[in-house]
Amino acid sequence: MTDRPVIRVGSGFDVHAFGAGDHVMLGGVRIAHGAGVVAHSDGDVLLHALCDALLGAAGLGDIGQHFPDSDPRWRGADSGCFVREAVALLAAKGFAVTNVDLTVIAEAPRIGPHRDAIRSSVAVLLGLDADAVNIKATTTEKLGFTGRGEGIAAMATVLVQR
Repeated sequence: MTDRPVIRVGSGFDVHAFGAGDHVMLGGVRIAHGAGVVAHSDGDVLLHALCDALLGAAGLGDIGQHFPDSDPRWRGADSGCFVREAVALLAAKGFAVTNVDLTVIAEAPRIGPHRDAIRSSVAVLLGLDADAVNIKATTTEKLGFTGRGEGIAAMATVLVQR
């Protein structure tokens, strides 16, 4: 047996419908928008996808197992707490996050003006340099629920190493 590092990849996906409100949370950043999201916590779709990717990379299940929406203590919770807890669970198994690649899927809000703030916020949550966090955005060309402006989705890919 060699002393080579163990490298794992995790992926995550999350979606929330738009509802009443005047902002969305993305990557821990409050972004003004003509709607909020329907969610038990703060509905940060980007951090929820990231959390699933982190947990998946270490074989620790998913966000619903650790932070079920049936648990009243998570009502309105800052999704950053989910990410911090996922990072702690990874650390307990000897894993550290190497880099993350995150994609927001929505017609609106536009991500460009907020990209650097989201990148910095996620980097702080993960204890990484900002250059280890990539933020992308895309639309679905007016197709499907995101194209109709009914909601927002996010995907996350992470690399962890032990």
